[in-house]
Amino acid sequence: MRSVFAGWNMPYEWQIGWRYTRAGRAGRRNGFISFISLVSVLGIALGVAALIIVLSVMNGFQKEVTGRMLSVVSHIEVFDSQGGALADWQPLAEKLTRQAGVVAAAPFIASQSLIGHGEEMRGAVVRGIDPAREAAVTPLAAQLRDTTLAALQPGAWNIVLGEELARLLRVRVGDEVTLVAPGGQMTPAGTLPRFKTFHVAGTFHVGHYEYDSALALIHLEDAQRLYRLEGPSGLQLKLADLHQAPRIGEQLLPELPPLAALRDWTQTNRVWFDAVQVEKRMMAIILTLIVAVAAFNLVSTLVMTVTDKRADIAILRTLGAAPRSIMAIFVVQGAASGVIGTLAGVGLGLAVAFHIDVIVPAIERALGVSFLPGNIYLITRMPSDPQWGDVMPITVISLVLAFVATLYPSWRASRINPAEALRYE
Repeated sequence: MRSVFAGWNMPYEWQIGWRYTRAGRAGRRNGFISFISLVSVLGIALGVAALIIVLSVMNGFQKEVTGRMLSVVSHIEVFDSQGGALADWQPLAEKLTRQAGVVAAAPFIASQSLIGHGEEMRGAVVRGIDPAREAAVTPLAAQLRDTTLAALQPGAWNIVLGEELARLLRVRVGDEVTLVAPGGQMTPAGTLPRFKTFHVAGTFHVGHYEYDSALALIHLEDAQRLYRLEGPSGLQLKLADLHQAPRIGEQLLPELPPLAALRDWTQTNRVWFDAVQVEKRMMAIILTLIVAVAAFNLVSTLVMTVTDKRADIAILRTLGAAPRSIMAIFVVQGAASGVIGTLAGVGLGLAVAFHIDVIVPAIERALGVSFLPGNIYLITRMPSDPQWGDVMPITVISLVLAFVATLYPSWRASRINPAEALRYE
């Protein structure tokens, strides 16, 4: 049998399978089979593209939010587990910065408080910082150290507000706000709230709605007086590699005083990170099912092709083709459709993922809508971060599903009896 195709470089099963694929596309024998085959290929391509785009957007969303979060939040926080001041913080800071992987340390005080202006009152996290030390720990402080944060001087009672918080309070630079501290003070008239007037020295923009709308910065010494603490409530640590925070945190535990505790940046927002991972896994499963449905559409295409090619199969069997060769022909045909659809989907998915920062704004302008309101999604633009660690498994899964879908119709083709197939030809 192979002598008939001796001039070909490839096995005849591959040649015939590919010819059937191209003939189906051209519609020379059966236009309906050509249409179903095209739908199958498009379904695989769109499913693969959708999976790549969605996972890229979720990767980009996580990367973008994490980056903005870490511009304000330190890699590791050491704090007093009972909510008081951290005793002997300076020797502790020196000891911790000598540990491997720790780059810098800065003291802080953080407390939930109320900030009011006129009739507006908002809850916020008020953080007392040392601007010089803070600049070595968080990118936001490093960016604003010589400008906005320079106004935070001990005893000046200045405050720097998140841009969105300032908008909600309807204040501008130079206005005064009233900060109400928790707890209160005992007087003959009963417990009265502790409050202090601050001057708005500036605003900052992180790009993360949670911090822009609910964070205020004051000087560390002012925070100690306001909250009646003898020292900072904790230390912020910057690491050489932020991804090593859980491991380094475990190594630092034995170095801490008895009442001190620590948490790294992954624990500070654990609920958010866990939710993103669960959503990513669920979306991957759902979209993989879409790819599976499109891949198994190849079953109907091949079944109809086998029915249409019964006479060809019978002739090949009469010429000496083995059943496994007949099966290989239709496996090649179905696999070719799967490969074409998968590669087209990968190309389309990556093209959209790499240009989503242009595509989405154009759609928003055309429709007059905003897909990412900042107060809901934390960021206001659609990010994308295609990763080969996602693209490669998607490609492999799609190809495997397409190959599996070809097995049954190909096996049925190999079982056709030549005499029965040629009886009515």
